[in-house]
Amino acid sequence: MAENIAVVRDVFIIMLAFESLVVVALLIWLILELRGLTRVLRDEVKPILESAQETVNTVRGTTTFVSDNVVAPFVKVQGYVAGAKTMVDTLFGREPRRK
Repeated sequence: MAENIAVVRDVFIIMLAFESLVVVALLIWLILELRGLTRVLRDEVKPILESAQETVNTVRGTTTFVSDNVVAPFVKVQGYVAGAKTMVDTLFGREPRRK
């Protein structure tokens, strides 16, 4: 009986040693995969993010240009037209329309 217990113990010790080797091998594989992922992030994703940032800056510049050169003058003209219309309505005694 004691001999059987010793054999079972030895088998479990061997299985634990083999499992430890497998775990170490998997950890090494995981480290290598993380290194590869880091390389991919640095070499491929970073240029994409830089390109996206350039695009955002271009869009920001375009919206500023359109706002300064198209929208602002249009709003200014609309303000003058509204002021002139109000002045004409006041001069001719018309009631201003309420919306």
